[in-house]
Amino acid sequence: MASTPSHAAARRPGRLKPADERTGNRLSPHQPSRTAAAVTLVAMCLGAMTTFLLITASVSALSPIQDDLHVSPTGLVWIPSAYSLLVASLVMSAGTIGNLYGRKRTFLTGAVVMIIGSLTVYAASSVGAVIAGQLVSGLGGALILPNSLAILGATFTDPHRRTEVITAWAASSGIGLAVGPLISGALLDHFHWNTVFLSTAALAVVTLTVGAFVTESRGPEGKLDIPGQVLAVLGIAALVYALIEGGHDGYTSPRILTAWCVAAAALTGFVLVERAGSTPMLDMSLFRSVSFSSVMFVAAVSLFGFTGMGIVSVLFYERVQHLSALAVGWRLLPFFGVYVIVAYATGRVIRLTGFKLPLALGFLVGAAAAVGLTTVEPTTPYSHVWWLYVLFGAASGMVAAPSTAAALVSVSHERAGMASGAVNAFRQIGSVTGTSLLGALVASRLQSHLPAQLEAHHVPRAAWPAVEHAVSTGAGHRAAPPNVTAAIADAFTSGVHVAMTVIAVVFLSAAVAAALLVHNRPHHTTATTI
Repeated sequence: MASTPSHAAARRPGRLKPADERTGNRLSPHQPSRTAAAVTLVAMCLGAMTTFLLITASVSALSPIQDDLHVSPTGLVWIPSAYSLLVASLVMSAGTIGNLYGRKRTFLTGAVVMIIGSLTVYAASSVGAVIAGQLVSGLGGALILPNSLAILGATFTDPHRRTEVITAWAASSGIGLAVGPLISGALLDHFHWNTVFLSTAALAVVTLTVGAFVTESRGPEGKLDIPGQVLAVLGIAALVYALIEGGHDGYTSPRILTAWCVAAAALTGFVLVERAGSTPMLDMSLFRSVSFSSVMFVAAVSLFGFTGMGIVSVLFYERVQHLSALAVGWRLLPFFGVYVIVAYATGRVIRLTGFKLPLALGFLVGAAAAVGLTTVEPTTPYSHVWWLYVLFGAASGMVAAPSTAAALVSVSHERAGMASGAVNAFRQIGSVTGTSLLGALVASRLQSHLPAQLEAHHVPRAAWPAVEHAVSTGAGHRAAPPNVTAAIADAFTSGVHVAMTVIAVVFLSAAVAAALLVHNRPHHTTATTI
């Protein structure tokens, strides 16, 4: 319940009345009715679903986009990464915009922007236009995500009920991920690839309609941190550029080394600006808490592995086993579906288990599943590996709600709003690094191992340049002789093995961090850090 500030607190400059002492939300003095609360929950879950639907919908369309626009493997990685890049870069400032100008207003603006971005891709006839549309959609996703979570925090003030709705909000993202490949597959069976992006626009329209009935709320007074935002965008963009293009040029090439240096300088400058600012976008003192810092790491890792597994698996089944997008969607449905179920169930039991058990166990199970998927070969039937996808989906579900909830309780009550923005940002950073790094590793491995595979499959050397050119430029190769197709499939699969190994190692690191460094129970304090 929202509590009334004491007279002493009310006299402090900038103090809001009435307010939720846990988050600093400006609230109506009356609690919303059950109907209003239910509408709010549905609208916010629809918003989260929309932002994640675009991820798997666009990934499922990568193969037809590559065939139609002749996109190189490296260029292909930019299509899903462009969206996640903008979300990760802007999500913190988007939360501040919601605090200043209204969370509902900002949330609805985000839905409109996603509609514009999706329609831009629908009308696109070049890879540049596709990426531009994805960037616009990323801006919309950034406006939706933090404000949807903040609106739920303002509406549901009971701590236990808040945990439950946050769990539903997190699970709805999995629903968006699950239905993305199915919707894309159904559309691609009958229409051009551009129509896939109409699904996001349609869901955003529904979100806009339901969201119109949500009560407005605002957060504590503040102002936009323009220098910090510029440095954040520059740093994350340079990092993603280095991860993606480094897979093609080499991670130590002069151009990529320059990108690494720009990323390091910008992110270092970001830290310094945030430490010195009076109204920082991200309060760096929060990271004095070992538990909070560890939670940010595990939150990033959770989406790193989850979205990375998604993009690598879709590309494997579409480019190696040559399955339709709809067939791939059905094969990945257990992966996404189990994620939704386990995420919701875990969110309801973490008050009994604490945070350590589901986090550590989830990452360990996910690492084991990823190791199992390193044995996949081009001809491995789905019936041999479906259970590994179920395990990985369950593992990802086990860490979704605890990582979000642990962030909110790892800091003092008055900093919960900042913590929710931070965990959103780190989750999205994990998502964009997962798609960019793992996608780039697969593309790099494909190109570097292709000559050896062409030789192993006895492809005449005179044909090598044409095959390598076709692969590097994204030209079609499905009509190639069987030995050429087999060589490409083996080279691609070797990249899948590398990606799965990286996921396993990162998940093991997160399991150790969760077991040793994350507080097992809510640790409330009136101090700024714990």
